Amino acid sequence: MLQHRSGSKLTTRLMKFCRSWAILGNLAPIHHGFGSRAGSTRVTALRLGVVFFALTLTGGAHAVEQKIIRLATTTSTENSGLLDYLLPEFKRKSGYSVHVIAVGTGKALRMGRDGDVDLVLVHARTAEEQFINQGHGIDRRDVMYNDFVIVGPPADPVAVRQSRTASEALQRVAGGGHLFVSRGDDSGTHKKERQLWRAADIAPAGSWYREAGQGMGKVLQISGELDAYTLTDRGTWLAMKNKLPLELLFEGDESLHNPYGIIAVNPNRHAHVQSVGAKAIVDWITSAEGQRLIDDYRVNGQRLFIPNAVTNRADSATVK
Repeated sequence: MLQHRSGSKLTTRLMKFCRSWAILGNLAPIHHGFGSRAGSTRVTALRLGVVFFALTLTGGAHAVEQKIIRLATTTSTENSGLLDYLLPEFKRKSGYSVHVIAVGTGKALRMGRDGDVDLVLVHARTAEEQFINQGHGIDRRDVMYNDFVIVGPPADPVAVRQSRTASEALQRVAGGGHLFVSRGDDSGTHKKERQLWRAADIAPAGSWYREAGQGMGKVLQISGELDAYTLTDRGTWLAMKNKLPLELLFEGDESLHNPYGIIAVNPNRHAHVQSVGAKAIVDWITSAEGQRLIDDYRVNGQRLFIPNAVTNRADSATVK
């Protein structure tokens, strides 16, 4: 937004400067016989140089405005390495550079609401629908999904491995009073965790329950250091598990489903947003090509995300 305003002012100032010849127009060639032609040539060249410089700057400012997309997404998406894999290909095809801002889902949606980004890629369906219903976002598309898992110390002191449901797993943690580290940051993972505690009829509190207020990668590191349990998305877990003294202890419950959606910020609310670029990335990531790249992405031979875009685009008809 600031870049757009600055670019517009720069354009206006430079063009006025060039038209008025405020400085160069007052320069006359110095007549010294045969040197007069050289002096005139130097002034003319200087005038042309200023015009070229002005056009270069204004054109450059316009290009910067038009070719940068601001994407707010989750730390779990960033930690997985997926965007580092996808976005260079998108830039090659479209010419757009994507500035990624990795935060929790709650903050990402607030940034969208305030017009601080052009689109969001998040994973909290209820919050996403509220964002749309309040008029902050448009054109939500499904992109992919994975699931959440519960990880913890290999010794598994409260026998989470023996649980049949996610609710039972959390009841074992709370009942045993073993340390659990929460994201505590209003992220999609934190929203899911609170939903799971409610389903287990537990209000987590006390010395065994700690809210870190950090991203997923940091929370996994903290959990490893404290020999604690935590809830994580599978993508971040697979990307980091070889560096952690933790083990996957519970998975597979339907309640742990983790869908991701992409939403463009409503340009009717924020006229300065890069709506053309936002649509370009939404269309590309949900196209057959974008979905195929997501499906191909592996870490240590394991797939982190399953593409599930559903659109009316003909080139997406074969995407499952």
